[in-house]
Amino acid sequence: MQLLKPLWALAGAALCCFLVLVIHAQFLKEGQLAAGTCEIVTLDRDSSQPRRTIARQTARCACRKGQIAGTTRARPACVDARIIRTKQWCDMSPCLEGEGCDLLINRSGWTCTQPGGRIKTTTVS
Repeated sequence: MQLLKPLWALAGAALCCFLVLVIHAQFLKEGQLAAGTCEIVTLDRDSSQPRRTIARQTARCACRKGQIAGTTRARPACVDARIIRTKQWCDMSPCLEGEGCDLLINRSGWTCTQPGGRIKTTTVS
């Protein structure tokens, strides 16, 4: 009889853990993103012009309060909403490591300059 009580308690704890996992799985169904994460939905490349490639991507993000979809290290990411409001694009570190970031004159985007001199321009629409 003494052994039965701990076994029932252990079975109850196991059932409780199982229910928590099932409920958690329901909240994060397939296709839903965890808070603070992004994924690329579409990516189109146009290389019809010589020496120029135009890439357009659409991302889906699940950002936390005070954050908005942006770009960090050339990947979609949730960034501080202040960066987007003030158009201080380089504050979100959009370029790869080793590249320099500069704002476009009209603040419609930024450029990432590689050490070899190649320039990638990104505009926000």
